[in-house]
Amino acid sequence: MSQQRSLPKSVASVLNAFDSLGDSFKGAITVDAEARITWIDDRYRELLGIPAAADLIGQRVEEVIPHSLLRRVVETGRPILIDIMAFDDKQFVVCRLPLRNEEGEIQGAVGFVFYEEIDYLAPILDKFETMQRQLSRAQAALNRERQTKYSLSSFVGASEAVRDLKTVVRRYALRDGAALILGETGTGKELLAHAIHQQSDRADGPFVAVNVAAIPEALLEAEFFGVAPGAFTGADRKPRKGKFELAHGGTLFLDEIGDMPAALQAKLLRALQEGEFEPLGSNTVKKVDVRIIAATSQPLEQKIEDKSFRADLYYRIAVLAIHVPPLRERLDDIGLIAEALLETIPRPRDQRGWLITPEAIDQLTRYRWPGNVRELRNVLERAAAMAPSEMIDLALIAKALPREAAPMGAPPIAGDLSARLADAERAAMLEALAAEDGSKSAAARRLGVSRSQFYEKLKRHGID
Repeated sequence: MSQQRSLPKSVASVLNAFDSLGDSFKGAITVDAEARITWIDDRYRELLGIPAAADLIGQRVEEVIPHSLLRRVVETGRPILIDIMAFDDKQFVVCRLPLRNEEGEIQGAVGFVFYEEIDYLAPILDKFETMQRQLSRAQAALNRERQTKYSLSSFVGASEAVRDLKTVVRRYALRDGAALILGETGTGKELLAHAIHQQSDRADGPFVAVNVAAIPEALLEAEFFGVAPGAFTGADRKPRKGKFELAHGGTLFLDEIGDMPAALQAKLLRALQEGEFEPLGSNTVKKVDVRIIAATSQPLEQKIEDKSFRADLYYRIAVLAIHVPPLRERLDDIGLIAEALLETIPRPRDQRGWLITPEAIDQLTRYRWPGNVRELRNVLERAAAMAPSEMIDLALIAKALPREAAPMGAPPIAGDLSARLADAERAAMLEALAAEDGSKSAAARRLGVSRSQFYEKLKRHGID
């Protein structure tokens, strides 16, 4: 073993231990506190193809070994236990350790070469590649979660109310101010928030959604603004990012903002006005660039009056207000919505798709839908679960609708007298079928006609 300078006893003992590994140990090198070579093993010289006569002492380690990381070990004091280092067309398995004096000061570093072929590390490399693929898939899934899932075309409808709503959404998407989406539960407020983000200049940024009502009040501040290391007993030693920081450069959607506690409203207002916040347990101010889209099914004006919602926060988030009409105000869209929803409802493998009859749709338009589109989906799923085939008819819808719900009155009838009488008769038959859960015999008795007459009228009016 060649030693141009005497080695520290600790290094010499380590080298002697590695010598016992036999062919697995291929040499070593040491550097001083300035990462200049102080010693190199003859085997390492031979491995690198450096003549024995070449004087390397005092040279910067990168001049001899371009990809060496010994300087990093000297500067940081942190070891690099296992690494793969390239040299010309070769790859070596190496280990790097800092050298310290008795006072703990960095005096240099030592590097060891274990193998000149990386095949020895094949099991470790395979495991590393597997973990890397899993991490990549998890990161991709997380990125997908932070992207929009819906576009404006996902909001189904062709009524005048929907056309006006989409016009407002497109116009507001081009602006960067805060937006407040108002509407009853189940009307599609989150869907519109996705659409606004997708059509805005922030579409390439993250879309982060928070349901304020679903998070315990004690955790809301940490969820919004993150947590500094050791902020409280049991807190993670690593900083945890909050939703504001995760949404930087994109959109933060606050669903059911009317349920936000008063204490957090003040901090949210400051974050919106100043574009900055402090993580929980930290004195460091972080800057963020986030667009806020809020939504609520509650009357915020009333909550302002009873002092449960700050007026200044309301005026800050309601710069652009969007009112989503309830389903009962756009009954003409029910057919389109029902068909779109049925495409998403699972079906048996031997069926191509669900079909819904005009009579069933007509019956759906006679209900008030307090739960809006969400309730409509619930009814369709219930009808599909009871369906013996792919056809969803009036009888199934009548069974699926809530029994205690009162249907809406029939729409105004247009046309001459005979047409009006025919339409009235048809409407009466449909209502009787709905009231009797689709039973034709019971519906005939309810209307005071014989069963044969009832069947003849069903055929005449095209009711299945």
